[in-house]
Amino acid sequence: MRGGSSGRGRGRGESRAEFGGGGCGGRGRGKYTNPCLTMHQPWASLLVYGIKRVEGRSWPAPLTGRLWIHAASKVPEPETIKAMENFYREIYAVAGVKDIKFPEHYPVSRLLGCVEVVGCVKCEELVCWEDVSESVRLEGQTDFCWLCENPQKLLIPFEMRGFQKVYNLERRIHDVAVRGLITIQGPLPVKFPLPDPQDPFSLRPGSLALHFSSSKAPEVAKTPNVSAAIAAARAAATQFSREDQIATSNSYQTNVTEKSEFGSAETSHAGTRKEGRRLHDSHNETQGLQALNYNQHTTHKERDENKRYPSEKTSRGSRSDPGASGKQH
Repeated sequence: MRGGSSGRGRGRGESRAEFGGGGCGGRGRGKYTNPCLTMHQPWASLLVYGIKRVEGRSWPAPLTGRLWIHAASKVPEPETIKAMENFYREIYAVAGVKDIKFPEHYPVSRLLGCVEVVGCVKCEELVCWEDVSESVRLEGQTDFCWLCENPQKLLIPFEMRGFQKVYNLERRIHDVAVRGLITIQGPLPVKFPLPDPQDPFSLRPGSLALHFSSSKAPEVAKTPNVSAAIAAARAAATQFSREDQIATSNSYQTNVTEKSEFGSAETSHAGTRKEGRRLHDSHNETQGLQALNYNQHTTHKERDENKRYPSEKTSRGSRSDPGASGKQH
């Protein structure tokens, strides 16, 4: 339920993009370098401690190999922790395991450790897989089940920022983290068998259905306690999903509002600038009209003066210059 190498043909710590599909979001493309997945608590710590062996998602695993686990920033509610711990108590009890050492703390915004993803199958395949224990089959509660082995945790979890879906861990963080890992022994470790021993990547969605015999195992019969624990765990996971959707919606609305307000402000500024240019052009046009009117008025005035004093310029021009007269003589 959501929220080192085993020697299956891969080098130690190597991760390969094998399954494709909806899980290739985030920053990794093709072959991941140091893939990491951010998970809510308490699911993140339960996986690193080897208690949780199946990571449930609505999209198939985009890789096999080492997957680093990072705890998201949301502090888990005590009721959520209680519901998930009770869920694992009940499903392990089906296998006769009653002594489970749960984490003392569920830190947030921390890189916790890593697991090895050895395959991914559909939920309807896992719940009828006769080659794994009933407790493992009861963990199948989502569309796609990522099969995890070899949990390792950091001696000292350290703070870092997470991202959505699978992304590549920064090299500097990886180089420090890989030196601080210790192997964890879960309550009931599991080795998921390969449908095709010759193909180390044969645990793909739909692969088990091809290898099921006519006598495939029926779904596990659930006691009232197990059914109640599953219902409570689903409710806790659903609550997280709803909160995430609300947070995403609020973030989207905020962005839309900010963009709208920004757009309105820009429109307002643009309108102000446009109005300023219009007033400036109008002012220039007014000045031009005034100058034109002045010139036209001056021209008409001169014409009127010429009409009123037609011989003034002529008579002035016909007068003899005294100096010139003296020179002639």
